Amino acid sequence: MYYIKKRMEVSASHSLKLSYESKCTNLHGHNWIITVYCKSAELNADGMVCDFSHIKELLKDRLDHRNLNEVLPFNPTAENIARWIVDSIGECYRADVQESENNVATYIDE
Repeated sequence: MYYIKKRMEVSASHSLKLSYESKCTNLHGHNWIITVYCKSAELNADGMVCDFSHIKELLKDRLDHRNLNEVLPFNPTAENIARWIVDSIGECYRADVQESENNVATYIDE
């Protein structure tokens, strides 16, 4: 099995739709650290699991310096973003979405 990991920083804002009162319902921003994990039993015709630049195009180029509420079709919690990443990249089995030093959400396709 081949494994790759791509880490990137994305600066973006969001506001959360919550069932309780929270300051997070106000528009605010994070310097998100996103780590994408991909695997494949075989390499593609180019000798890769997945091209790192394709991951960057899908994520950083789409999300960086944006309001996530305007570019994602769901409540942009770290958990939902992690799931969306795994669902969006065929070889991806895990995504870590860190919105601050002490707050990280992980989704693993098991």
